[in-house]
Amino acid sequence: MAKTNKALAALVAVLLFALPAAAAEKVYVYNWTEYIPESVLQQFTQETGIEVVYSTYDSNETMYAKLKLIQKDGYDVAIPSTYFVSRMRKEGMLQALDRSLLPNMKDLDPALLDKPYDPGNTYSIPYMWGSTGIGINSQVIPPGSVTSWKDLWNPQYKRKLLLQDDMREVFHMALKIKGYSSNTTDPRQIEQAYLLLKELMPNVLLFNSDSPRLPYLAGEVNLGMIWNGEAFMAEQENPHIHYIYPQEGVNLWVDSYVIPKSARNLKNAHAFINFMMKPEIAKICVEENGYASPVKTALPLLDEKVRNNKTVFPDAEMIAAGEFQTDVGEALAIYQKYWEKLRAGN
Repeated sequence: MAKTNKALAALVAVLLFALPAAAAEKVYVYNWTEYIPESVLQQFTQETGIEVVYSTYDSNETMYAKLKLIQKDGYDVAIPSTYFVSRMRKEGMLQALDRSLLPNMKDLDPALLDKPYDPGNTYSIPYMWGSTGIGINSQVIPPGSVTSWKDLWNPQYKRKLLLQDDMREVFHMALKIKGYSSNTTDPRQIEQAYLLLKELMPNVLLFNSDSPRLPYLAGEVNLGMIWNGEAFMAEQENPHIHYIYPQEGVNLWVDSYVIPKSARNLKNAHAFINFMMKPEIAKICVEENGYASPVKTALPLLDEKVRNNKTVFPDAEMIAAGEFQTDVGEALAIYQKYWEKLRAGN
């Protein structure tokens, strides 16, 4: 009996010691607001036993500034946009990925790999891609009356517009109206875009890059900028909210998984990224978020209404008219200078 009690006590001690270790299996994810469905995070934990500690940001600038400050025990996975992947890669802020831990990469569309912002995808894996165009409530704004970025400058929309709280996306509008690349590094062209945006400011009611569909759904705004996925989600609740591809072209972007240099759980980070590339998981993300996935094997699984929805999957002509964001190098400081002046009302 004494031996049994000792054995039982030893077993209990082992179990108690092991429990904290099991509970300590975590992956720290830093991502845009409402960008991964909660059900997906729960499924990952159920399948792997790894708890997801999830934090959010509302702009690439916020994400970058926070990661820049963290030297160790930081986030394991972040999801920056194209030009910030390039910037962070060049500044040594990212871990190189271990391809042996990412077998699901085989399901990715090659057309979205090996881009200039990360040649060979050494540091990043695309999560979703999409665009920034015009949102409109057709009950208030006649649909045919807005077809161009220039239409937002109409004085009748004074204090009625929503703009993304995103420097590069806002400058995209003005640069395209001027006939320039939205990736220009020419100080003169950037200044011209700033002066044009100054003329737009009286029309702006608010900036929002957290959940920009919500002001549309609340009736706070009926016109302005919006991400295509946010427009898709808004339309599910209010069929009068539509997404417009402006004549000058949308701003195109790819958001990608990266592992910051300060990550604390490398194996868990790779497990999370690999899980997210499963076609059945990509399907859930597309159908809930309304953005296109690079996981090509997910396409046949999608509901037909989503697969054929131009808001989610633009046709070749719409893509050709748009422009993907790229790193503008040292010219970013020029954009930031003018952006701060705009936000300050100068």
